[in-house]
Amino acid sequence: MMRSLFSGVAGLRTHQTRMDVIGNNIANVNTTAYKSQNMVFSDLLYQTTQAASGANDNGRGGINARQIGLGAKTGAISTAITTQGSAQSTNNPWDIMIEGDSFFIVNNGSENFFTRDGSFTIDGAGNLVMANTGFKVMGWQVDPETGDIRQDVVSALQVMHPDNLNSNPEATSLAYVSGILDKTDTSINSTAGAIRTFQIFDAQGYAYTVKMSFHGIGSEDEFRVQLDDILDSTGVSLVKKYNLSNINQIANFGGDNTTSKTMLYQADNTATFDGTSKFDIELPFSSILDGYSNNALVVAAGKNVTITNPGDGGTVTAGAENSVTVHGSVTLTRAQLESAPYNLRYDDATGQYYTKPETGTTGVPVTDWTTAISAMGLEGVSNVTVTPVTDGAAGEMSVEFDATFTPTLDATRKDNVFGITLEMPNDEKEILKQVYHVEDGDGKTYTIEYIAPDGSAQITERTQTNGMSLVFDHDTGVFSYIGSAGSNTATLTFNSSASSLGGELIDLTQFNNVEIDFSSVTNYGNGGKCTLDITPGGKGGDTIGKGRAPGELIGIEVGQDGRITASYSNGLSKLLGQIAVAEFANPSGLSKAGDNLYSATMNSGDFDGVGKDITESGGKMTSGVLEMSNVDLSSEFTTMITTQRGFQANSRIITTSDTLLEELVNLKR
Repeated sequence: MMRSLFSGVAGLRTHQTRMDVIGNNIANVNTTAYKSQNMVFSDLLYQTTQAASGANDNGRGGINARQIGLGAKTGAISTAITTQGSAQSTNNPWDIMIEGDSFFIVNNGSENFFTRDGSFTIDGAGNLVMANTGFKVMGWQVDPETGDIRQDVVSALQVMHPDNLNSNPEATSLAYVSGILDKTDTSINSTAGAIRTFQIFDAQGYAYTVKMSFHGIGSEDEFRVQLDDILDSTGVSLVKKYNLSNINQIANFGGDNTTSKTMLYQADNTATFDGTSKFDIELPFSSILDGYSNNALVVAAGKNVTITNPGDGGTVTAGAENSVTVHGSVTLTRAQLESAPYNLRYDDATGQYYTKPETGTTGVPVTDWTTAISAMGLEGVSNVTVTPVTDGAAGEMSVEFDATFTPTLDATRKDNVFGITLEMPNDEKEILKQVYHVEDGDGKTYTIEYIAPDGSAQITERTQTNGMSLVFDHDTGVFSYIGSAGSNTATLTFNSSASSLGGELIDLTQFNNVEIDFSSVTNYGNGGKCTLDITPGGKGGDTIGKGRAPGELIGIEVGQDGRITASYSNGLSKLLGQIAVAEFANPSGLSKAGDNLYSATMNSGDFDGVGKDITESGGKMTSGVLEMSNVDLSSEFTTMITTQRGFQANSRIITTSDTLLEELVNLKR
């Protein structure tokens, strides 16, 4: 038989194989991350009819070997695995494209495979899987101790684990104060001070409002910051909510210096008993508030006083039948008399006070001090005498007066007498044990207890000073320290428990101490207006230490390094894991396993089981896009043409060889 006939057959087979490769490439032109293949030819075998000979001593030259080829064969089928396909936008966050030479690692439950197909989805168990096969995407988990990725043997990424659907609450631990403290702001020099609030969370995620105040203490460079109250989410003070005596049973800010004294008091009028179930008692402040006459002018002005009944949380009401007269004395400075509510003007030359003049007048000398003092809104003021303070600064006045009041009480204004109506037990002779807490808002509290039907009471007066000194540099007005020299921060310290007035133990361990940074506050003139603000969280504006309520999962994103991060409704971001990748010394040596999968071979190199961070080799992942097939149709069609012509030419070899054989057979005829 003719050798050319077999060469033609070999050529046909080889071109058919090449056509199969081309057809597979074209069929996968839209297959995600498909890598095109290319076949190369090699000659098959050669029959040597005469071996080569070299030159000899007889003068004959060498002769090349005589070899006749027997056709072509498939030399190699290579995959353009390192050629990057184009990006196709899908806007699906679980569609991920690799840029670089790495591969995703997926597992079918028994072995690992490798793929460039990043069309992933979430299965019913919350696992990140391939959309077409359900193979689990492998990566690294989060170390529970450090909160960061632990690069270990790859495992399935269960990103929608039930633990990841919600974020835990976090107690507030940091806050900072910013803005300007203007010492001329009237609120700074008022009894209540410049009040500022900020929100905190406890470890259970409940929100509270911390109420603090800034106070002037008569110095241009030093002020006092104190804790006033803590309110729950409904605006109820924790003091009232837990039936406590004061906020310092909950938390302290700065020093806590408390002095107390106990006295027995007998009501002016014996309590009246109706013979059935209750009796009434009236307690005048003029007797209860021992020593309070030093500030009698403030009392007479109707200073707000908080009276609470811890038994039922209600407001104590008072009758208006009786009146009380308070004798008081107070020293008023020139600065006070020249500001509201007096609005007087002091003349250094005459040493006389004048009313502030209207336009075109010189003002009227003050002679009727009863009228002047009544400018505060007093009623029933009498016997007012005013004398200059001998050793004081020019313009200081000592004011003595009597003030008679008819007691009135409402929700915001407490006067100098309050009445109490108490329920009696069945045995009317039994002493009632009731506790009432009275706070004057200026550091003094009064606990009234063991009130009996005869009108007697045991009264404990406590004077408490708390808060911290806030000091500024005199030359520049910048912050100097809070509390003690060299300190930029002060701590709002919560107690672990508190005892209510009724004897119940209140557990406070859900609260966390809050460290407050004051270093950004300045003492500048700002038109008499403070711009102080207290913000929870770190001073750098981050959310560390800010605290938060529980949150629900609202979004997940995949970073360029493959890190999967969850976002929650409370502003928290949580790392869920990281998609690891595999890299091979010879990625073209990987074996195609179908379904866009590859398997490692002896020529590709082994997978170490751990994988790599894609950014180590300069690659990255892009979410919301997929890698398209890298098949070049123009190149495939061109190759198809040459393959067709090659196949056609090889078929002509067979037909021509057949004609020659036919002629040979015909010789016998």
